[in-house]
Amino acid sequence: MDRDRRQSFYKLIACFSLISILYSLVNNFLVDPGAETFLSHKTGLVRELKPQIWLTVMYIHVGFACVAMASGLINFSTRSYTKYPRFHRVNGYVYISSVLFVVLTSGYLAPYATGGKVSSIGFNLLNILWLFVTVTALVHILRRRVLQHRRWMIRSYAFCFTNMLIHLLTFVFHEMIGIEYVTSYTIGLYGSIVLLIIAPEVLFRVEKPIGIDPHKG
Repeated sequence: MDRDRRQSFYKLIACFSLISILYSLVNNFLVDPGAETFLSHKTGLVRELKPQIWLTVMYIHVGFACVAMASGLINFSTRSYTKYPRFHRVNGYVYISSVLFVVLTSGYLAPYATGGKVSSIGFNLLNILWLFVTVTALVHILRRRVLQHRRWMIRSYAFCFTNMLIHLLTFVFHEMIGIEYVTSYTIGLYGSIVLLIIAPEVLFRVEKPIGIDPHKG
């Protein structure tokens, strides 16, 4: 695809990324810093939830999720890996480290997930998948397999949109269709996992016919 289309595609992804980052920061640190609305849906928990510890871990989780989304977005820019390869490399490790922190904190948060054990299993599955695809991307670049690295990084970066997609699907099922919030949240979680796995594969299949190069911005 031509340069203008590549830039438009990158700008579209950048727009969604920035919206997701702003939503996460504003919602978690300004609008509802105590997460009272979100916590009100957590009923029937097997483990006792200690709000202060949960909030601290959640803040760390959100913070590193935003760093992962921002660093990943920067590294998908053509300028990042062609003109500033050293920065690209360092920023890549920032992304991987952020993903690791997100996964670790999510491991603590998972048992308290809205929807109980079913949702907890879903989040643990998501953590395993995200860590697997991210490590796979790292292994490929260490072996100088650039194309494979980029594709696995796209698969990894897709998971950065998990939170936004879960809340979007929850809104659709709860507010628009009328399904109970907890059920809607669980559907949104598993629906997000499926969509985030499928989306990159669809992109890989259509990029050649229409000329999309998801690796450049």
